[in-house]
Amino acid sequence: MTEFRIAATFTSALARLEASEQKAAKTTAFDLQMDPAAPGLRFHRIDRSRDPHFWSIRVSGDLRIIVHKTEANFLLAYVGHHDDAYGWAERRRIEAHPRTGAIQIVEVRERVEDIAAPPPPAAPAPPAQIFRALSTEDLSGIGVPLDWVEDVRSATEDAFLALSDHLPAEASEALLEYVTTGRLPRPAPIAAPADPFAHPDALRRFRIVENQEALALALDAPWEQWAVFLHPAQRGIVDRNYNGPARTAGSAGTGKTVVALHRAARLARTTPEAKVLLTTFSRPLANALSRKLAVLFGEDTALARRVTVAPWHTVADELHQLAFGRRAVVASDEQVEDAVAKSVDAVGVKGFTLRFLLSEWRHVVDAWQIADVAAYAKVPRLGRKNRMSAGQR
Repeated sequence: MTEFRIAATFTSALARLEASEQKAAKTTAFDLQMDPAAPGLRFHRIDRSRDPHFWSIRVSGDLRIIVHKTEANFLLAYVGHHDDAYGWAERRRIEAHPRTGAIQIVEVRERVEDIAAPPPPAAPAPPAQIFRALSTEDLSGIGVPLDWVEDVRSATEDAFLALSDHLPAEASEALLEYVTTGRLPRPAPIAAPADPFAHPDALRRFRIVENQEALALALDAPWEQWAVFLHPAQRGIVDRNYNGPARTAGSAGTGKTVVALHRAARLARTTPEAKVLLTTFSRPLANALSRKLAVLFGEDTALARRVTVAPWHTVADELHQLAFGRRAVVASDEQVEDAVAKSVDAVGVKGFTLRFLLSEWRHVVDAWQIADVAAYAKVPRLGRKNRMSAGQR
């Protein structure tokens, strides 16, 4: 039996199209699911692709859907205008990683032309190759395709930023953690599934769509990939029961916000009397989270009412009013800058810019509520780019 699947790359590409183009592509996608062999569908093999299973389907005059079809799977892989769609397919192949067993969309190394070359060294010594200490086995173990191993091992820090966009997500995330912490994640061994699409890493980029309702859900909210492609490792954190406070840490792009959204939804569903607060420091992000949470809840307005999504400053203002019966009067950025500048002049601080001193006030003194010089001399300044001795403080 042939499985009908959709890839995260398809939903991302669909979201970039004009509204009328999206509608036409969705109609063709539904026709494909109903009957991939329908005579009205025009299949053309991508002759220049390294993967013989890539085909294009005509949506309109210049719009094409790229599918990957085998006897076992029919996959919606990409959608775009003719040259863009064909170019995408010609630069990629879909295969199981020989070490991890997960199905990956691999960008063909020989056809990549847009990787930025490392900048010329500013000093006689060349830039450090940040992954040179990692072996082929190390890199293969985190999902780096074999034909990209040497590019990774020779990458400098600047070159890696361009290189990471061409690697599978699990490989890029592991390498980013190595750059950040000096430690390479060691994924727990996973018995190779009979179906490589069932591997946990494959589940983040491919999904089976069993019926038209499931396909409609994936296509009607393509920008909500976080809701469709939830990684099993994230699911484990979302579903776990904790005895107290818990913290999820990770570098940018590893899905912490995704976990928070699904965690809030789970708590609302499983604890009928719970009132859940989901907060962030950014008002635009809070608004975006509220919209995405509404997608998770669907038409269940009772669940939605159990979760409050608000920026931290709004929550703090409400708590202050509850505690003291009045709104807090918060100094503006201009007032703070003026006060710090006057203090600098009064004390005669030399050797530091006003911009740095303002940053030090906001992120160290005010953030830690430091009241005297002795406390400031001792407080950790982790994450601050400028090191300062106790004497400088």
